[in-house]
Amino acid sequence: MSQLRNFYLIFYNLFQALGWAVSLFRVLSNFFSTRSVHGTYSSAGELICLLQTLAFLEVIHGAIGIVPSGALLPLMQWGGRTHFLLAIVRPIHEVQELPSVFITFVAWSLSEIIRYSHYASSCMGSSPKWMTFIRYNAFIVLYPIGLFPGEMWLMYEALPFIKKENLYADTLPFSYHKFVKALLFCYPLLWMKLYLHLFKQRRSKLGKQQKKKPN
Repeated sequence: MSQLRNFYLIFYNLFQALGWAVSLFRVLSNFFSTRSVHGTYSSAGELICLLQTLAFLEVIHGAIGIVPSGALLPLMQWGGRTHFLLAIVRPIHEVQELPSVFITFVAWSLSEIIRYSHYASSCMGSSPKWMTFIRYNAFIVLYPIGLFPGEMWLMYEALPFIKKENLYADTLPFSYHKFVKALLFCYPLLWMKLYLHLFKQRRSKLGKQQKKKPN
């Protein structure tokens, strides 16, 4: 059973790493060919939506105990990103051409290529020291970039379109426009919980590497 679980986790993490690598390639190819951030969503948006939706499996992994992460933090990250993609970016075509989409997709893609590659190599036995170092240092820069000039700025820029179209008025018992404004206020607080958790992991993982070094 443990070998089957390990094989599944290797396959899942390699699939995600490859998917995000393809996404990054498409985004950058579009950027360099057009010399513009316009067309970012059309180049990789649907693939990124698919990969992010599939990432709900990580919530299940934590809930049933096949990975030690637990379910809460993966659910918070999955919920935030999936809402951003499927409730705002995908249905509001006006925001798909904004620079924030390019910033978000590049930051996410780099983060996820690093993260899933590290997880896959760990499942195979051991992750190289250089990969562990990158995994627990790159997020320090990539996560804030993805959040502030990426997700949050795009949600702010989407507010006029949400209000104009009265988005989801037929399906929600509350104002979605007000919900997004409240979410923008709460977003940094929720994000900080995830960010500090990563710093805790960083101290643990890189601390172990320091202890393994010969005197």
